Amino acid sequence: MPHDKIRITRQGRVATVTIDRAEKRNCLDEPMWDAMEEAFRDLSEDLSLGCILLRGAGDAAFCAGADIGGFEAAPGAARDPRLVGGFEGAVAAIRACRHPVVAAIAGWCMGGGAGLALACDFRLGAEGMKLGIPARKLGIWYPYVALDMLREVVGYPTACEILIEGRVLDGAEALARGVLTRLVPDAAVFAEAEALAARICEGAPLSNRFHKQALQALRGPLPISAEQQAAAGGYARTEDFRNAVRAFLEKRKPVFAGR
Repeated sequence: MPHDKIRITRQGRVATVTIDRAEKRNCLDEPMWDAMEEAFRDLSEDLSLGCILLRGAGDAAFCAGADIGGFEAAPGAARDPRLVGGFEGAVAAIRACRHPVVAAIAGWCMGGGAGLALACDFRLGAEGMKLGIPARKLGIWYPYVALDMLREVVGYPTACEILIEGRVLDGAEALARGVLTRLVPDAAVFAEAEALAARICEGAPLSNRFHKQALQALRGPLPISAEQQAAAGGYARTEDFRNAVRAFLEKRKPVFAGR
């Protein structure tokens, strides 16, 4: 369903999807995750397009991830716990989109926002960007689809640093670790992303779509069983998760009990 915070505009053969919630660092609540998935599924079917650009409103954040307040609104096993249910669908829709997708990353790119960026085919980052996955601070278990993308892009050692140590990468380090396609000055990131999208549209659309599909197919299926997928949502039943969400909302450091 359409959502006023997931805004779609068009310029020629380029569609721009903007996460328009700058006052919340462009974090997404559950309806926004669902709207993001629907937007990319619909845009994928539009054969008049040649490229899609994904960005956040303003220059302070690409996307700060999931709206943590939503976790308290629907606690525990009463809901699908994987980032309030919609993250995996949004990521899958971006990856499956037949058109090349360019992420223009300015400012904070955290948690689920990092997952959205990793799902894109091109990632242009501003020099002042920050990328991290603070799952350990909330007792969250990042879903397999996002772990697979992270490991593929940065490799096992850096994935461990980001997830287990909690390392946050700046723009230069994100480029060095393979997260970014290229790094550009802060003031130029959106113009450079638009220029890249325009260059992509100069190519033969059938060729571009084939190559994206073929490269995706060569990745192969994710070797994860249904039982493993279900177990990945178990964090929502832990005391640590509930306490960490409350601590986050109260702006204090959580205390983890390991249960």
